[in-house]
Amino acid sequence: MPQDSETGDALRTAAERVVELESELEAAGEATLEGAAMARMREILHRWVDSVSGVVCSPGVGRVTLIHRDGAESKIASPNLPFLLSEPVSWATPAEAGPADG
Repeated sequence: MPQDSETGDALRTAAERVVELESELEAAGEATLEGAAMARMREILHRWVDSVSGVVCSPGVGRVTLIHRDGAESKIASPNLPFLLSEPVSWATPAEAGPADG
């Protein structure tokens, strides 16, 4: 997927920062941003996400826990993802909301 110059610069800057922070922890990091390597990473991530059988969403702590078919857990720390996955609050009473699904 082509990127404009500004977006590409922002991605490179973010990737470099992550790699730099990890090197301070003496943990190697590798950035992948485009081309065949990025397509491969996305394919692997899609398969990994498809192995998810349950999700625990914790907006208050900025974390989503994925529970995979084999019972393994993967935790994602993110300020945005838990809110994207959370159901919006509704102040309607059950009678106002209508019949429940399913």
